[in-house]
Amino acid sequence: MPDSGYTDLLGFGENLSTVVIGASGGIGSALVAALAAEPAVKRVFAAARSELVDLPPKASALQLDLANEPSLERAAAKCAASGGLDIVIVASGVLHDEVAGLRPEKRWTELRADSLARAFAINCSGPALAAKHFLPLLATGRRSVFAALSARVGSIGDNRLGGWYAYRASKAALNMMIRTLAIELERVNPSALCIGLHPGTVDTRLSAPFQSGVPAEQLFSPEQAARQLLSVISEAGPSDSGRVLAWDGQVIAP
Repeated sequence: MPDSGYTDLLGFGENLSTVVIGASGGIGSALVAALAAEPAVKRVFAAARSELVDLPPKASALQLDLANEPSLERAAAKCAASGGLDIVIVASGVLHDEVAGLRPEKRWTELRADSLARAFAINCSGPALAAKHFLPLLATGRRSVFAALSARVGSIGDNRLGGWYAYRASKAALNMMIRTLAIELERVNPSALCIGLHPGTVDTRLSAPFQSGVPAEQLFSPEQAARQLLSVISEAGPSDSGRVLAWDGQVIAP
């Protein structure tokens, strides 16, 4: 994937309305900037729990909390006023949170109910509820995409190392949500896609404690990751709906 220039959002037309949920994070903020730089994009709704400042032109802030469904409903209603949405990306996720005592488990003796609940709330339930309120807003009669950040470690078939119980399980559950949502979406809006995205290892706070063994060429900046993900979205076709696609377009095994 190219590391500079526009991503060229093929197949979406012009005057696009887009949404990034989780816009305060490393990947989320980079996605907002990348979308705002696209000539075909008319507006970017940048949604986050915290207050957003210094947004690029074409971007406007939305306040929501993935753990608070009424806030999702209110944010969706504001977006609906602009007409159909072309691209919705949920860019949130949690792997570790020292304040909350959440860290990747190395063995089953480290499993905790509160850690499991928090991982599922943010990595699966939140994106699923976002889909509940934003999938109905996807444009009809033309190509549109709902995408959520997943992870390769959420693949059951690819799990050969074990560990990271809460993160793996919550992302695997998200992948099932994506597949199930895609089946229903095809019935009600055949031109729309629902996909998962694996960004690779990105130099953000989420991955910071786990970067030591990552080769330099496999550690992406948030800006590079955003461009790569938008390229994958641009190239995704009807057969990809319900799948999880890696940053290079490869299909992640279920």
